[in-house]
Amino acid sequence: MDLFDVLTLVGGLALFLFGMNIMGESLEKSAGGGLNRLLSKLTTGKLAGFLTGLGVTAVIQSSSATTVMVVGFVNSGIMTLKQAINVIMGANVGTTVTAWILSLTGIESSSLVVQLFKPTSFTPVLALAGIAMTMFAKKTKTKDIGTILLGFATLMFGMDTMSGAVSGLRDVPEFQNLLIMFQNPILGVLAGAVLTGIIQSSSASVGILQALSSTGAVTIGASIPIIMGQNIGTCVTALISSVGTNRNARRASLVHLSFNIIGTTVILIIYSIANAIFNFEIINNSANELSIAVCHTLFNVLCTVIMLPASGLLEKLSYKLIKEPAGDNAKEKKVELDERLMTTPAVAIDRCRKVSNTMAEVSVNSLRSSLRLLTEYDSEGAQQIAIDESAVDHYEDILGSYLVKLSTYPMSDSDSNEASKLLFVIGDLERISDHAMNILRSAQEIKDKSLEFTESAQAELKAIIGAVDEIVTLTLDAFVRGDAQAATLIEPLEQVVDVLKKQLRANHILRLQKGQCSIENGFVWSDILTNLERVSDHCSNIAVCIIEMAHDSMDIHQYLTRIKAGDPEFDRLFLEYSDKYILPANV
Repeated sequence: MDLFDVLTLVGGLALFLFGMNIMGESLEKSAGGGLNRLLSKLTTGKLAGFLTGLGVTAVIQSSSATTVMVVGFVNSGIMTLKQAINVIMGANVGTTVTAWILSLTGIESSSLVVQLFKPTSFTPVLALAGIAMTMFAKKTKTKDIGTILLGFATLMFGMDTMSGAVSGLRDVPEFQNLLIMFQNPILGVLAGAVLTGIIQSSSASVGILQALSSTGAVTIGASIPIIMGQNIGTCVTALISSVGTNRNARRASLVHLSFNIIGTTVILIIYSIANAIFNFEIINNSANELSIAVCHTLFNVLCTVIMLPASGLLEKLSYKLIKEPAGDNAKEKKVELDERLMTTPAVAIDRCRKVSNTMAEVSVNSLRSSLRLLTEYDSEGAQQIAIDESAVDHYEDILGSYLVKLSTYPMSDSDSNEASKLLFVIGDLERISDHAMNILRSAQEIKDKSLEFTESAQAELKAIIGAVDEIVTLTLDAFVRGDAQAATLIEPLEQVVDVLKKQLRANHILRLQKGQCSIENGFVWSDILTNLERVSDHCSNIAVCIIEMAHDSMDIHQYLTRIKAGDPEFDRLFLEYSDKYILPANV
């Protein structure tokens, strides 16, 4: 093996790792909502958690990425440690899919049909199709599929290049002696762990081992301990990711390490004892891509069969190793938005959606409380509104920063649209809580100055408060459920609030002219009307955003122009709300 073979090997390895990376990212991006549906099963039982981990890892082709996600989930408080253990075990089995894909490079047959399944036969076609889709397709989804095909073709080309580059090693005595040394189980496990720890991908290190097997010098006996060590080395990524997280998140990464170390130790002991007794002849045979894939899968399945029933013991072990301190420090604040989830944008967007739903509920409840204080003031309610307003400001800060940073990651069109919608909406939600504070100040002024409104003014105030209370309720419901149909009910009601504001302001001027109302009352009255009308405006903004995003568009002006130009349903709803809230002219 000369210098040029070494350079070819390095180039093949680079292409292999690059292809695996872009294929995994594109698969994850393309999965989008499907990934979220898989992850929604996390709250169910042990088997469902295991299958979810298996499914997610099979989709994104990386157990390390799945485990990092799990650490982020536990750190955010959206997954318990017990649930995390089952998912981690599933991820270990899911990662074996890659080895089976790579085993296709070892297909050997004179049959034309079989040869067509060899990657060197079909990857050029995939690469051509992939580049055509990437360059000429207009839809992002099609471009993503093209990138997946290109990533797969690059991965397979890199694998084939590596195999060709190392073929000369079969005649190098030093290489053969090195592999003989790895037949020592301890050294083999260490070698697999170190290699995988360096490249932080068990799938990639198994692929490298499959490439080396093409020399014919790698025996099954040498490959088995290396495969076992690779499962330990892949824990490095999760351990690094857990730095700076809360105790449960660190326990999750420790469970991943414990699971693989204990599983490897148990199976290695059983394997060594069985081999000493029965002296398996098959382990002296040369390994190939298929046999390595079989060994990799068999080892991970056996590990799971042994350890899954003992998941409770793994949880207890993690608590022993990372103890819970006594006193107030035992309770840790959960991270609402964990940056570790950004590596899987579909999951991060789903988490942002849940946090924004909480923000919407706090904002709307704050507004409702402030409306109640206009007629029934109490100091505890006033204090809670101030607390809620501060919480909403916090949510806007963390969501805004998180979504902006998340936008730099590759996302599907639907996820990108969702991120844009959330960025648009959180500003309106924050402004609603600001208006709640403004209304609170008006309520405090009414109380402090002992102001009283006339009976007609009180009836008018009750009418517009009812309309605003209904519009914020409709908005919250439509936003939380993502219901575009429910959002269509909001704009007609917003128009009624506008009419009410003008009517109530005109009525107030008439009362001033008749001496029925003071100027001081008038200032407070004007402030209340302005804030209520602006709350309805923000509800309208949110509703329009929900509707337009449902149609993959953000043209708000076009939507408003269309519905106000004689839409029958809009007119019907406007009349219905008018009958409900607009008062007779003589009130």
